Amino acid sequence: MRISDAWLTVGFVVAAASVTVLAPAGPPYHALDPVGVGLAVGSALCLLWRRVAPIPVVFATSVLVVVNAAVGYATTVTQWPAWISLFTLFSLRGATARVIGSIIELSAVGGYVVLDRAPVGGADVFGVAVCFLLAVVTGDAARSRRAVSVAEHARVRAEERTELARELHDAIGHAVNVMVMQAGVGRRVFADDPTFAREALGNIESVGREALGELDRLVRVLHAAEPVTDLTGLVERVRAAGRELRLNAEEVAVSEGVARALHRIVQEALTNALRHTETGRIDVDLVRSNGTVVLEIVNQGRHRPVGPPGRGLANMRERARLVGGEVEAGPIQAGFRVRATLPAEARS
Repeated sequence: MRISDAWLTVGFVVAAASVTVLAPAGPPYHALDPVGVGLAVGSALCLLWRRVAPIPVVFATSVLVVVNAAVGYATTVTQWPAWISLFTLFSLRGATARVIGSIIELSAVGGYVVLDRAPVGGADVFGVAVCFLLAVVTGDAARSRRAVSVAEHARVRAEERTELARELHDAIGHAVNVMVMQAGVGRRVFADDPTFAREALGNIESVGREALGELDRLVRVLHAAEPVTDLTGLVERVRAAGRELRLNAEEVAVSEGVARALHRIVQEALTNALRHTETGRIDVDLVRSNGTVVLEIVNQGRHRPVGPPGRGLANMRERARLVGGEVEAGPIQAGFRVRATLPAEARS
């Protein structure tokens, strides 16, 4: 039972008692007495359980409407809990429960028409029809809105999971590839150049610690943007793996979302370069022209197959798309090029 249901019930109990006492119905209905007040208050009290047991509540309030008419009291108050319970049923339950609730409610209407002390005219029938339609239509609308809200929540959660998976792929995948490359270089030169091998081991430890820190941040869903113009860490990792890298990056002012996208695109492109080639220079250029930032990474190494294709290029394109940009990637005469064109300010 919700607090809102309790307050609704209290309000109806007070209203039922007040209306019954302050505005008693005249002939041909019974005068005010404890039975009439009890029926009105009892009907309102049923609303306490309208969410947990909507069909029994529809049944109970409908029976009280019929009993109220049978013993000679006006339905001024006792009808409203019945309509509210029908609204609740339509807002919470499916087709079968709705049919059952409608049959119960319409049966109560029939009992009221037959047993009420006053003649039931056209205006009364019209009022009952309007109340019935309002209860079922607004109840169905409430259920539809809730379904849309649930679907939207599920969509947002799915997007968050996808984004988290993309962050893991970009950050941890890059670190693992760099560690594998450095370990390979260190193993090959271990006997001839132990100093370099020790440096490679130190770099592996450093990259591993950074990867653990990145993983911890992702698990805590702290997506802090990294400065895109500060590519020193990425560059040094690649150079430590034995690859030549030329960096030409201007100091560019971009929004946080674009900064994150650019950083991850550079990271993914360098990861792919290390994964698919062993030698050859890598060129990284970053410039800004008016409101556009252009990033270009060219890998001059000879491509080598390393298993089935991954999600790298797809992730880069998706990151660019989310901020209103695009990524072009493919072989060129000088090797393989990734070119990202992004707005300086992320587009909503």
